[in-house]
Amino acid sequence: MSGSKTGDPDRPDHVARIQQAWARERPDLDVSPLGVIGRLHRLAGHLTDRLLIVYGRYGLGEGEFDVLATLRRAGPPFERAPGELAAYTMVTTGAMTKRIDRLEHGGLVTRRPSERDGRARVVALTDAGRKLIDEAFAEHTRNERRLLDCLTPEEAAQMERLLTTWLACFESPGPAQPASRRSSNTTRSVDGPS
Repeated sequence: MSGSKTGDPDRPDHVARIQQAWARERPDLDVSPLGVIGRLHRLAGHLTDRLLIVYGRYGLGEGEFDVLATLRRAGPPFERAPGELAAYTMVTTGAMTKRIDRLEHGGLVTRRPSERDGRARVVALTDAGRKLIDEAFAEHTRNERRLLDCLTPEEAAQMERLLTTWLACFESPGPAQPASRRSSNTTRSVDGPS
């Protein structure tokens, strides 16, 4: 049983038409992976567009949302070293510095010496930053729920299991990926795309 509330999953979509054209032009190639990869690629674009709308309501871009969410989920005292933030959100330390600068300018984070190691610096949420990310994250989770509304709970759970299995091929040691590539991967923030 399909949970689809809009559209007809049996009607050829844009990706199916591309597959059909390639199958016609290159019958010697297996174009079936285009069905999965092409749809994931298109879906990622649609999802990102809808996520950015919510972030924008709070004056945040995707990167700023990720930084605030990473600090908030760290728990009290809601702080991380800049290098940790860069690793958690898969950006360079230079890009992270720019994000932190914007957030600090907006009064949402502060930089200060670490209480554990006075030589190190940490980035911490301000009260205003915590209030903002609490509100933004609550709306973000409601938005994500809406984005899944076209699937039944069972379909969403199945999708999560399949994506978890597939993602593990890239982020966990195993035969699907050479060890040299596995070791260079960094965990991406789960609060939102980064």
